[in-house]
Amino acid sequence: MAMAVRISEELVGEAKRFSKIEHRSLTGQIEHWARIGKCAEENPDLTYSLTREILIGLEELDHDEKTEYQFG
Repeated sequence: MAMAVRISEELVGEAKRFSKIEHRSLTGQIEHWARIGKCAEENPDLTYSLTREILIGLEELDHDEKTEYQFG
């Protein structure tokens, strides 16, 4: 369910810049940051890059794009 939320103009401005770089919608960029932040709070020992890779992997699983991991 979509819901309107108030956020600062500063955050919106930053999200607009990053959304262009990452080829996401403004909403998509803010949602991405929210997922990263939620994951970081739940797993404070993980690096950003590892957190990002985990989220990519979960998204791939949701779209049946899984491949077997090759060690070494």
